[in-house]
Amino acid sequence: MNVIELNHITKSFGKNVAVNDLSLDVPEGSIYGFIGPNGSGKTTTIRMIMNIFYPDSGIIKVFNGEQAGNLLDRVGYLPEERGLYKKMKVKELISFYGELKHVSNPSREADYWLEKFDLSNWAKKKVETLSKGMSQKVQFIITIINKPEIIILDEPFSGLDPVNAEIIKEVILDLRAKGSTIVFSTHDMSVAEKMCDFISMIYKGKKVLDGTLESIQKQFGQDTIRIQMEGGVSMLNGIAGIEKINDFGQIQELRMIPGTDSQQILSDIISKTRVTKFEIASPSLNDIFIRIARPEKNGGYE
Repeated sequence: MNVIELNHITKSFGKNVAVNDLSLDVPEGSIYGFIGPNGSGKTTTIRMIMNIFYPDSGIIKVFNGEQAGNLLDRVGYLPEERGLYKKMKVKELISFYGELKHVSNPSREADYWLEKFDLSNWAKKKVETLSKGMSQKVQFIITIINKPEIIILDEPFSGLDPVNAEIIKEVILDLRAKGSTIVFSTHDMSVAEKMCDFISMIYKGKKVLDGTLESIQKQFGQDTIRIQMEGGVSMLNGIAGIEKINDFGQIQELRMIPGTDSQQILSDIISKTRVTKFEIASPSLNDIFIRIARPEKNGGYE
């Protein structure tokens, strides 16, 4: 069963087409990653799902027909632009939203989440005294306090330190285990790669990738070599069959020209230096993202 369905959605602002004939399905109980460069239409799409914007054409179904904007108790939404009542005290604010969302004991629930996110000492302080990261944690708590069936998160990890990003990741996985469907947009390809059951990428308003990570990687084949060698990237000068080199310092990623024999590349490199690691692999999601969002006509170093 799909809990969200978009069928041929288009949205324009003046002459700018933000979303162009977009269709996608979000399966129930999944973690669905929504990726794309800045300005690709991700946030516009999320706002249409939430009825903040309305599509110019196409159909959006949530829970097989109802509108997300009318389902306060069933859909949680963390917008990209954070917004809280700055003059309210932190616990009062969380409890207030808990009451709005019909949480049985909002005060107790607020205490639980404040402790989990190491915010208990800030419970009686005004929201305006919080740092940006703290405010984001409070807004996340408000979003999921009633454990909604669908949770839509626009860049949930942005601006968080590794410890709090890890806590949010754990909470997301726990909510999914308890039946929630999670949709989140992110610029962090490693997070999408590790967490998401399904991934969709839009570029210039159009869907360019959709499916599991495995199915997406299969579209590109095993055209990537990850190599570690003495002498670093300079040892690759003059090696035939390499379309592009992504130099990470200690390790290099090589994109092969179609039809190239990877063993010949290895042989040519070994003739020049000692190789300590050599792996043939599918491209990472980060590499796929860059190939689409920053296409280049010629090879070279990145």
